[in-house]
Amino acid sequence: MKPAKSKTLSALTALSISGLLLGLSGAAQAQAFDAFRNYGAKINEDGGTVGAGAFYGNKYRGSKDQEWRVLPLLDYRWANGFFAGTRNGLGYDFSRSEGEQYGLRITADLGRDETGNPRLTGLGDIQIRPEIGGFFNYSLGQGLQFTSSLRYGSGNERKGLVADLGLSYVRPLSQQLYLGLGGGLSVVNSNYMQEYFGVTSAQASSSGLAASQAKAGVRDVRANVLLSYYLSQRMGVSFGISASQLQGDAKNSPITEKTSSVSALGGFSYTF
Repeated sequence: MKPAKSKTLSALTALSISGLLLGLSGAAQAQAFDAFRNYGAKINEDGGTVGAGAFYGNKYRGSKDQEWRVLPLLDYRWANGFFAGTRNGLGYDFSRSEGEQYGLRITADLGRDETGNPRLTGLGDIQIRPEIGGFFNYSLGQGLQFTSSLRYGSGNERKGLVADLGLSYVRPLSQQLYLGLGGGLSVVNSNYMQEYFGVTSAQASSSGLAASQAKAGVRDVRANVLLSYYLSQRMGVSFGISASQLQGDAKNSPITEKTSSVSALGGFSYTF
């Protein structure tokens, strides 16, 4: 590989791994919009990523049962700043910079099905809802990146608010093998916490769980590790593990069966 190509590979790889790393925990929980991620598309150029990922994680946050999910990966960004995809949602990046990104977007809260686990019986479904929000990412240099995201509109009453904060670090182990480390936390408002972790009087009567009022606060904290191997400048495979711990009223909820979880990810991607 020529030196010029190696530099290009390193730059795009760092962006791609940062994205996969920050989304690892969320994707395994079927919530893939915790941060806006540049998956290798160059600034001021059209570009995208296609692939597939397999995730093994909890059926819902707080569940003791786990399951496999196989999901398609498709993201595209236009040179004018618009983007759309399964991991970033639909929106616009105003920054036009690789060092920082900030913009607006529409994502989705995927809700929860009460038939997914016996513990949820009688609580009713939480419907899929569109979310509106914004994001801000900033490169701190030397492979370190800060991300933040705000999303509003989840829950049956459409009043749930989620703020996600994260840090990621990418280090090359060789010309093609990269190690990523990351961590993050999510803070939610009382509407979100009550929808997902509270139990109303009516739900208590139908489910047998104790009535519980859940307040705003930190929902969970998480740490991730990811290994990515690039087969070429455009193709790569990644394998990662994420550990998360519920906090506050999410941890103490009668809905919660297990407060900690470990999830795994494997994926293939092609950048074009």
